[in-house]
Amino acid sequence: MGYLSWIVVGAIAGFLASEVMGSREGLIMMIVLGIIGGLLGGFLATSVFHIGAVDGFNTESILIATIGAVVVLFLANGTRAATRYRNDDR
Repeated sequence: MGYLSWIVVGAIAGFLASEVMGSREGLIMMIVLGIIGGLLGGFLATSVFHIGAVDGFNTESILIATIGAVVVLFLANGTRAATRYRNDDR
C-alpha cells in the first residue's frame, strides 16, 4: 500500500475514531492517529486474531484501522486524564 493510501485510510480512520469517541482532534493529529491505529489494528488483526489486514484502500482496511485508532485514542485520552489528575493534586 502506497504512502498516499496510508494517509487517506489514516485520515478516514482518524476521523471515524474521533467521531466514535466524541473527541475533537486537529487534521494532522487525526491523520497521525489513524495511521498509528492502522498499524496497531493491522498488527492485531493479522498476528493475534488471524483475520484481515490493512493492505489496501477497502472497507476492511478502514474498519480495522478505525478500530485500532479508537484504541489509540482511548489510551491517549486515558493518559491525558491521568496526567491532568496527577497535576491537580499538587
